[in-house]
Amino acid sequence: MNTMSSQTRKYELKVRADQQRETRDRIARCAAELHEEVGVARTTVAEIARRAGVSRLTVYNHFPDLESLLPACAAHYETVHPRPDLAEELAVADDAGRVTAVLHRLYAWHRETQPMFGKVYSDRQAVPEVDRFLAATVDLQQDDVAARLAASLGAGTTGQRALVRLAVDYWTWARLDAEGLDDRAAAEVMTWAVLSAPGR
Repeated sequence: MNTMSSQTRKYELKVRADQQRETRDRIARCAAELHEEVGVARTTVAEIARRAGVSRLTVYNHFPDLESLLPACAAHYETVHPRPDLAEELAVADDAGRVTAVLHRLYAWHRETQPMFGKVYSDRQAVPEVDRFLAATVDLQQDDVAARLAASLGAGTTGQRALVRLAVDYWTWARLDAEGLDDRAAAEVMTWAVLSAPGR
C-alpha cells in the first residue's frame, strides 16, 4: 500500500512539474510574440497573461521581473530563428569570397529577424533591462563573429577590425537595406569597405 502511494505521489509530482514547465514555456512564447509585434516597452504583463490564458499572478510566479523573462523569450525565439553557424562561410578560401559569404548569410538572418530585433534594439535606450540583456548576449555574439572574421583575414589594423565589426552590425544591414540594397549587394559593398581598409 505504501509503495502504491509513493508511486502515485511521484506520478502526481511529475504531472505537476510537466504542467508548470508547459505553462512557463507558453508564457515565454506569448511574451516573445508580443515583443516581436509591439516591442518590449509596449508589452504588458496583463497582455502576456491574457494571451497565455493564465492570471497575472501566474506570470509573476514564473517570471518575477523582465530580467528573468527576457532570457526565456530569447531561448524560445532562437528555436524558431536559430542564429547562423557561419562555419562553412568562414571556411571559404579567398578573402573576398569569405567576407561576402559571411555577411550575406548574416544579413539574410538580420532580414528574417528584423520584426523582432528592429523593435528590441529600438527599445534598448528606453528599457534598461533590454540594454543589459543585449549587452550580455547579442552584442557579444556580434563581437565574436567580427573577431572570427577579422582573424580569418589576419586583420592587423585597428581600422580594418573596426570595419569588420561595423559590417556585422544589425544597424549597418538596416541602413543598407533602407538604401535599397538587397542582402547580396549589401554584403558586397561592405566586403569592398573591409578589404579596402588602410594598412591592409
